[in-house]
Amino acid sequence: MSTTFEKLMNGADGGLAVLQVLAENSFDSVLITDASTEGKIIYANKSFKKLTGHEPSEIIGKTPRILQGPGTDAKVIERLSVALKTGGKFEGKAINYKKDGTPFIMFWRVLPIKVGKKIIAWVAIQREGSAI
Repeated sequence: MSTTFEKLMNGADGGLAVLQVLAENSFDSVLITDASTEGKIIYANKSFKKLTGHEPSEIIGKTPRILQGPGTDAKVIERLSVALKTGGKFEGKAINYKKDGTPFIMFWRVLPIKVGKKIIAWVAIQREGSAI
């Protein structure tokens, strides 16, 4: 990382501004959940609405399980659960469901957000795959 970029990111205002612009303007859906065992949603960007049909404001406080349904692969969800319990990274794909019930293939990565060694939240970066 360049020293100029490091200085920008280490400044509280600059780093926050960079992250906000990145998250709000990403082509990919960005979802952040708290570090509780329930994993409640604390942030969703505009691309989450494009991907799922859910308004970010209506899903705050809910869990990402609102996207799961009968076609969601339980083995993939179990791999995700293990990653969350062990503080690891996850990458996978599964059938999920839009707000209107339409199934779609979702590719996603889930990564811990750490301060020191403590996980304070999780970020999921999501995108739609090919048609089912």
